[in-house]
Amino acid sequence: MTNFPPGRDWDILIIGGGITGAGILLEAARRGLKALLVEQRDFAWGTSSRSSKLVHGGLRYLAEGNLRLTRDAVREREALLRAAPGLVEAQGFAFAGANANAAGSAATDSGSGRPSGLLAVLRMVDLLAGRREHLVDPPGASRMSAFVGGFSGGSSGNGAAGRAVSMPGSDVRLRGGIRYTDAKTDDARLVLRVLDEARTHGAVACNYVTVQSLVRDGGKVHGAMLRDERSLAEHAVRARVVVNATGAWSDLQGKDGKTTAARLRPLRGTHLVLPSARLPLTQAISLAHPRDGRPVFVFPWEGVILVGTTDVDHDEALAREARITRPEFDYLMEALQCQFPQLALGDADVVATFASVRPVLDSGDGAPAQERREHLVWSEPGMISVAGGKLTTFRSIALDVLRQVAPQLPGWQLRADRAPVFARVSIPARHDLPASVLRRLAGRHGAQVKPLLKAARGGELDYVPGTQTLWAEVRWAARAEQVHRLDDLMLRRTRLGLQLADGGEALLGRVRVICQEELGWNDEHWERERAIYLKAWRGQHGVPPKA
Repeated sequence: MTNFPPGRDWDILIIGGGITGAGILLEAARRGLKALLVEQRDFAWGTSSRSSKLVHGGLRYLAEGNLRLTRDAVREREALLRAAPGLVEAQGFAFAGANANAAGSAATDSGSGRPSGLLAVLRMVDLLAGRREHLVDPPGASRMSAFVGGFSGGSSGNGAAGRAVSMPGSDVRLRGGIRYTDAKTDDARLVLRVLDEARTHGAVACNYVTVQSLVRDGGKVHGAMLRDERSLAEHAVRARVVVNATGAWSDLQGKDGKTTAARLRPLRGTHLVLPSARLPLTQAISLAHPRDGRPVFVFPWEGVILVGTTDVDHDEALAREARITRPEFDYLMEALQCQFPQLALGDADVVATFASVRPVLDSGDGAPAQERREHLVWSEPGMISVAGGKLTTFRSIALDVLRQVAPQLPGWQLRADRAPVFARVSIPARHDLPASVLRRLAGRHGAQVKPLLKAARGGELDYVPGTQTLWAEVRWAARAEQVHRLDDLMLRRTRLGLQLADGGEALLGRVRVICQEELGWNDEHWERERAIYLKAWRGQHGVPPKA
């Protein structure tokens, strides 16, 4: 089995290679446990590569009266900003003027009816974060001001809009605007960085390994029968505790006869990707959708613009990859077209789409947007299950799981201390790359940044055209990051499949050379992977056809 040490028993076996499983692996390994993680597809294949890319402070949690969850989200956001510069970055957001009430109320579920309600929530978040950054435009801002570059027009004051450029063509009149600071990340790279950090503590993580069955003895789980999907070899693995962190994709049945999935309400969130040339935002904005007032966030990410998100029940089979529907596509486009009529945005302007299934705990009633985003941990002899939660709070979720693990591991005690999320990484000094590029590489690749740069060949310190990715990152991913399929490389190790038209098809010739050199793919293997990738991309990431 690739990267799998045979004949070894484990303290903890973690099933699921998203951010939750990765976080548990890291916190278990750094506390001395022999830890193994297996993922049936690729790391971050599910929700953890298709999120809204936000590491946020939990405005809606505070508006719901959940101070504990907000405090945790703010604390973890700040910890990630400190520990992973270049991977987790501050992102300014604006709730603009008359829309501040609708956007803020929808974003936080505050229902305050007044912009001052949103301000109160934001100021509390400031207090929890230990800083004050939220600004309010003075009354008298006469037109919508958004953080947009490339448009003519003047500023309208010294506050949020005063730092922006007016949007000619917008017919929204304002009383003022609100700006606050949150954070964003490359979610798939965050998962990979966490896994890499876990490996430095002795952990093992394997992708494309499925759980055929749990091994039980006397009503207690003692491990699992695993199958390597590459070689089809099967291995029985013993573990003192098994953790089920597969979320919405779980079909592992507990002693009560309920699977993890039975406790969840799968919700689908969808996003559009537009080129920054068509919507040149330099900061993020929150729009109130003209149809129902729900917030639609529009923000710059990795050289493109993300627009999202919807929140609907996902009624399709979970074995099938989630994809955007035409009604969801039209819903998001309607928000853009209403807010930016002068841009005349249409289907041809969308580079890619993506959809995720969120494993939200099922309350039994209520609209999808009203379901709580908390996590739940429960246990039985030999097995712990976890579901729900958010990208931002993955470390807190991991520690909650380990609190349930501890009673099942006699002789092991959980240290509750929170070390920095990642070990400090020195940014290499290079005269041939700007400091900003080196910072980004160090954030995304951690201690692997030096061997990555060393592996670069001629011309591979150049950007892949139209992106912020270096060709050297493509080569390093193929060489050292457990790439098995072309979509692993194009959609998760890099994000080229989301940033470039047609999934980056025009550049696949150069990608082919790298894959054949680093992965040993012959011509037949490459052509098969190329065909599978492009067919899947069109179905899952393309613009859905009109009815």
